[in-house]
Amino acid sequence: MKNINKFIDKPFAHRGLFDNKNIPENSTEAFKQALKKNYNIELDVHITKDKKIVVFHDDNLKRMCGINKIIEKCTYEELKEYNLLNTKYTIPLLSDVLKLVGGRVNLLIETKVNRYNGELEKELSKILDNYNGLFAIQSFNYLSINWFKKHKKDYIIGVLASNFKNKKINILYKLISKTLLFDKILNVDFISYDIKGLPNKYINKKQKAKPILGWTFRKKSDYNKLNKFCDCIIAEKDVL
Repeated sequence: MKNINKFIDKPFAHRGLFDNKNIPENSTEAFKQALKKNYNIELDVHITKDKKIVVFHDDNLKRMCGINKIIEKCTYEELKEYNLLNTKYTIPLLSDVLKLVGGRVNLLIETKVNRYNGELEKELSKILDNYNGLFAIQSFNYLSINWFKKHKKDYIIGVLASNFKNKKINILYKLISKTLLFDKILNVDFISYDIKGLPNKYINKKQKAKPILGWTFRKKSDYNKLNKFCDCIIAEKDVL
């Protein structure tokens, strides 16, 4: 039985509690800090060349590891050699993060999908099927979400959406995302919406039917202004 209200019982720490100096985003230390504060955790996952599920946001290692490589073209053994932002921390396996969290807080897992083939979803579900904590899946990729809707009906599933203002993105995708038209087909359990596009009539209408998560709150002024349009927030340390 899905319990979406229990899942959104408190704010989510965006990529853990990090400062990208001593504590990198999506690192085990960032998750430890979130656990200390008893925040739910949002994180991102990729699949490696050897089909390991790792916790990392970008498609490329350049920003976080200083090397121009595509993460999905690397093996996990190779990734272990790279440190996050010149700290002692490396890219963690999702399985290790799950052991660390151990169901103490809820996890919001974003699937990062470049070329959809279902491999990430299959390998991710093998891991999550053996996890006892509460979690949900979200993605910008409708094919990824549809896979979970079809194969994992007991999972809590949501879609990431935005108006993508001032961003060079396919016009049709931008329209579908902004207006939430995808939900007529996918009928997800919740919607994660970019706060840069709040408030709007599409979210106001959807909020009557399902929870809205707002991302990403980085300023208290934004929180004070926009949190009323959300049922739960995804935020960074200055707001949390």
